[in-house]
Amino acid sequence: MRTKLMNMLEERKDEITQIRRHLHEHPELSFHEAETAKFIQDFYKGKDVEIATEVGNGHAVVVTIKGGKPGKTIALRADFDALPIEEETDLPFKSKNPGVMHACGHDGHTAYLLVLADCLIQLKENIPGTIKIVHQHAEEAPPGGAKSVVESGILDDVDQIFGIHVFPFGESGQVYYHSGYAMAGRTYFKLKIQGVGGHGSSPHMANDAIVAGAYFVTAIQTVVSRRLNPFDTGVITIGSFDGKGSFNVIKDSVELEGDVRYMNTENRDKMDAEIHRIVAGIEAMFGVSVELTYTNDYPPLYNDPAVTEQVIGSLQKGVGEYLTEISEYDMLSGSEDFAYYLQKIPGVFFYIGAKPKNVSHAYFNHHPKFDIDEDALLVAAKSVADVVLDYYKLNG
Repeated sequence: MRTKLMNMLEERKDEITQIRRHLHEHPELSFHEAETAKFIQDFYKGKDVEIATEVGNGHAVVVTIKGGKPGKTIALRADFDALPIEEETDLPFKSKNPGVMHACGHDGHTAYLLVLADCLIQLKENIPGTIKIVHQHAEEAPPGGAKSVVESGILDDVDQIFGIHVFPFGESGQVYYHSGYAMAGRTYFKLKIQGVGGHGSSPHMANDAIVAGAYFVTAIQTVVSRRLNPFDTGVITIGSFDGKGSFNVIKDSVELEGDVRYMNTENRDKMDAEIHRIVAGIEAMFGVSVELTYTNDYPPLYNDPAVTEQVIGSLQKGVGEYLTEISEYDMLSGSEDFAYYLQKIPGVFFYIGAKPKNVSHAYFNHHPKFDIDEDALLVAAKSVADVVLDYYKLNG
């Protein structure tokens, strides 16, 4: 079974590449991926599967492959949304949609999973269980697609779930994992500070919102430096401070937007409490009113340690064939809505090296010149195939 599946994937390597390039040329933003979803649905037309469309709060497509024998159910997930970025590569298949780009590899995720799923459909009579293929929308934009897919109930019967992400910090053939908390959780906040405007020459007759806002920017830095354990990791970023006005006018209001990252739920709760405390202090100290929008977007991503060991064992079979290295990677401060699946279903999210060939310094995900080594997509397909085969004990 393993030899047959690996050969099938090898024979369809060019097809994986062609699908990736088609999707790369036609990227769509989160929650607007109607054509991408149609492309996915058309791929499965006429195949012996169940297809659920418009799952959750967007265009997700969930395909159910029922094996020839009863057994447990697993899920495989790939995201398919793009980013609001103007592509700056010179690829012959660069984006045809101005201001939209597959700058995170989701085109590759979808391409490998489509072909892997089709191969599994052809071999499904040998599978003692059910495999759900989750083509997920809107990973990039909160509230994301994963949370709503989970809430739809379509995965309630799933025993384990697996996903991958291509990253250019390793070359094709290298696979990375991190057991336990692996990626950061993320919170968005927006702060509107309302003071009293006035003339720059008479500050005593006004209440300067810029001063209060500037103090908030300074004070909030103490949350990480003075409230978290030095061995823990947290990030607070003020990404926007909208206080533009006239040089001799005291602003009556300012708006700030920011981003909070944390590696576990304990630190999330601690940082939440400290930020709210500082906001209350700003109101009391400066006599301003503050309207705070505070939204926990994505939870920290937690790879079940036991399932991680299971996956490592499965991937060992590929070393010397399609893999050159399996190694543990540091926790990543980026966030990923796959974390919502892992809150409910034991599973693993691991990384596929995809650094372009003959490049000393690769552009990282979300860069307008981001690109991947397309050979990594076959590595992704074979890696996930080995995880599936090992789970169902079909490696013979």
